[in-house]
Amino acid sequence: MATRELYWNIAGHVFMYLFVLVFAVIFAYGVYRRYQLWRLGKADERFRDFWRWNTLRPRVKTVIVDGLAQVRFFRDAYPGIMHFAIFWGFVVLFIGTVFVAGQADFGINTLFGTFYLIFSMTLNVFGVVAVAGVLMAIWRRYVTRPSRLDNTLDDAVILWGLLVVLVSGYILQGLRIAATNDPWTAWEPVGNLVAQLFLAAGASVGGMELWHRLLWWFHMFLGAGFVAYLPYSKLFHIGASPANQFLRTLAAPGVLSKVDIENAETFGVSKVEEFTWKQLFETDACTRCGRCQDYCPANLSGKTLSPKALIQDLKTHLWAVGPGLVKARAQAAAQATAAAPAQTGAGASAAPAKAMVGEVFKDDDIWACTTCRACDEQCPVFVEHIDKIVDMRRYLSLMEMRFPPEVDRAFRNIQNQSNPWGLGAGYRADWADDLGVKKLSGGEPVDVLYWVGCAGAYDDRNKKVATAFVKVLQAAGVNFGILGTEEKCCGDTARRLGNEYLFQMLAQENIETMKRYGVKKIVTTCPHCLNTLKNEYPQFGGDFEVVHHSEFMAGLLAQGKPSLNGQGKLGGAVTYHDSCYLGRYNNVYAQPREIVKGALGEGGKFVEMSRHHAKSFCCGAGGGRMWLEESHGKRINEMRVDQAAEAKADTVVTACPFCLTMFTDGVKAKDLTEKMKAVDLAEVVAGRLSKE
Repeated sequence: MATRELYWNIAGHVFMYLFVLVFAVIFAYGVYRRYQLWRLGKADERFRDFWRWNTLRPRVKTVIVDGLAQVRFFRDAYPGIMHFAIFWGFVVLFIGTVFVAGQADFGINTLFGTFYLIFSMTLNVFGVVAVAGVLMAIWRRYVTRPSRLDNTLDDAVILWGLLVVLVSGYILQGLRIAATNDPWTAWEPVGNLVAQLFLAAGASVGGMELWHRLLWWFHMFLGAGFVAYLPYSKLFHIGASPANQFLRTLAAPGVLSKVDIENAETFGVSKVEEFTWKQLFETDACTRCGRCQDYCPANLSGKTLSPKALIQDLKTHLWAVGPGLVKARAQAAAQATAAAPAQTGAGASAAPAKAMVGEVFKDDDIWACTTCRACDEQCPVFVEHIDKIVDMRRYLSLMEMRFPPEVDRAFRNIQNQSNPWGLGAGYRADWADDLGVKKLSGGEPVDVLYWVGCAGAYDDRNKKVATAFVKVLQAAGVNFGILGTEEKCCGDTARRLGNEYLFQMLAQENIETMKRYGVKKIVTTCPHCLNTLKNEYPQFGGDFEVVHHSEFMAGLLAQGKPSLNGQGKLGGAVTYHDSCYLGRYNNVYAQPREIVKGALGEGGKFVEMSRHHAKSFCCGAGGGRMWLEESHGKRINEMRVDQAAEAKADTVVTACPFCLTMFTDGVKAKDLTEKMKAVDLAEVVAGRLSKE
């Protein structure tokens, strides 16, 4: 009898290991298929110095903060708690399974004494945590059903399958406790509760032992099956998401890749294989949570663009054309090494059913993006959406010359007159004629270059902002100057609209001019200029200290300069609008608010709009949208004005010329000119200057 039992145990172990081996092969093959698709992408230059400690340290920190602690997930409380419970519940249960397998199959005897009791209690508690998380997910997905979620068969299989795995684990534990009369049941409270149910039902010891054996195999089969299922399902993000967090870009937020204009044979992206491997990998890291979509101004205003759909449609297209491309590459490599005769299989020659740019991704969607970075900022796993859109814009602009007529007009204006308005380049400094502002061409040294930007030089409303800022600088005794007619458009509009060639031409000319004058420090009233000069000009050797006027004025005011004894304090309800390129791109949130709150007079109060700081709502002008009409849905700037009205704001303070323009237009369109006004921070400070 003992011999037969021994044979059965040996046979059971052999079967189990063969069974696990088969599932491991299935898992490995699934991962390999995905790996083959990632390899279709081009190299990513950002990872050239990948293994240096100064780059490894922030990557490891990201995994700890946003992977293990899941800080970004908790920006939305309910799904944050839900995901945290599922994640840590299964992590702890997996670790527990490893300990049990080590002792049962490999003789690593660790489960005894006090450690075993704590181990048992820990698994019981975290099992309940995991069950709670799965039930929260089921409730959210099938009862409350937020619009950002799309329920698929895969989701149902995963959620209900995980619940069955968890519940069967507790039933297994209950059967064991009831059949063996385990004396340590206080340390396994949930299992003990299940055991009491079996005992109350009068189950026999033999019957419970039989059901325990059968259920054990079912539980193991289901658990191992889920592991094998990972690379064929949404669950693959369990591994891909932390990897993508680790691989996130360490450059300043939103900095676009540099194109080798001189040597590139094509520009932009029109096929999946023209993306980088990292961009293709991100399609597997995406969890389809929809947070990006919930914060996208284009999507919320009724346009068909969805950041979530962008990533998922790219993934679908990659799986549609990728296997054929993999096969074609393999055949080409074989032919090149004379390892196989030439082949012309369908997989190597068949054209994709749809063109990626124009059909998979509609032109209107590609041009609808305001590049506000709300999608990138809200993504808990650091998927980057905007770079993919701009890459496709580069293709449309430089290869197809297929863009809206307003884009063509903006390009021609910038190319001919160095500004998107198309006004004469010789008039760029006229706004400052009567202000006594130094020009660097005069030869007199300055400490700070005031980069005016095209809006400050040409737009009538923003000329007043430039004038106000000059008065602040002069009152504070700052030794500054401007480039005058030698300043050209910084190139932000051209680059975001995909014209990398025009951008690089402008960048190189501006950098050469500033280096000729020995410029070290720059202050600008435009966040778009700030981002370009500070974060993107270094790609071309333009290393300058660049600050926004909100930061600069906050520094001056902290030193007591200039004197603010004027009577121009703000009354009523005052709100501040976070510019996307100042906030999400450059993390400037506190200084503008300090200035606004310091300018409140008697009866004045500061109020926040419903969307502020990193969750701020775009004005609609970024990404070159300043020059494009909104032909579909609501106007984004009018939606933002509505949000200011909901906060009962009498005054909206901005820190960006585009935002000021969009708010001014929006207030007029909503017929609120008698109730609300928009002003720039520089005007707020200038209004308080001493009248001496």
